[in-house]
Amino acid sequence: MSRVLLRVVCGLVFFFLLVPLLIVFPLSFSSAPFLQFPPPGFSWQWYERYLGDPVWIAATWRSLEIAIATVILSLLLGLPLTFSLVRGRYPGRVLLDRLMATPMIVPTIVTSIAIYGLFARWQLVGTWWGLALAHTLLALPFVVIVCGAGLRGLDRGLEDAAEGLGAGRWTILRRVILPQMSSSLVSAALLAFITSFDEVVVAIFLAGSRMTLPKKMFDNIRMEIDPTIAAVSVLQILLIALALGVVAILNRGREELAPR
Repeated sequence: MSRVLLRVVCGLVFFFLLVPLLIVFPLSFSSAPFLQFPPPGFSWQWYERYLGDPVWIAATWRSLEIAIATVILSLLLGLPLTFSLVRGRYPGRVLLDRLMATPMIVPTIVTSIAIYGLFARWQLVGTWWGLALAHTLLALPFVVIVCGAGLRGLDRGLEDAAEGLGAGRWTILRRVILPQMSSSLVSAALLAFITSFDEVVVAIFLAGSRMTLPKKMFDNIRMEIDPTIAAVSVLQILLIALALGVVAILNRGREELAPR
């Protein structure tokens, strides 16, 4: 009975979370000139408006560039930090491990104000690399947590065997450790990408006149509401779903290739 009740509760929670999607998708194909549900008819006009608007396209490409830069930076910084926190033995390691979760705990508006005050002195406000650095700060805890879980689950015996056969540290890292962490690395990269691509609060403070896609959506909702917002939201959802599907396929292939 408890299992049935748990499934019912989980089903209701998932339904509650998915209800907005059931509204957003039809709105994106609406023939009405404004947000109206249920839609009076079917039309591709809002997707055509999005694809034909250079401002929307420029904001999308800028968000993609910043997200890709965030993924690269967060992995370059997160991997060494993960090894240091998981396998290091030095004073203050536990405190540093706790502080890594600070960007996930502190409200984003507070973090944005602090970053703005710092980046204004460095003249990084209004630059795309300033946004990439700020997004890296937000994405770094996800990378460290996911990669740390993958690193803790590795078989240390394989590393010892490789070292016993004469492999150096870099060879062990490249040929033994990182291949075993591939699923964790992909998951961490995906979380970093989503964190950057979907972030709006920091963009409001740091983007300046440079529009990112979430900031453009925010400004569009504040000044001029039309179903183009729904079309852009659907495309974002599909992009994230595609990325999650790729991760699922990679994880399934890794499980099939794993020795039994």
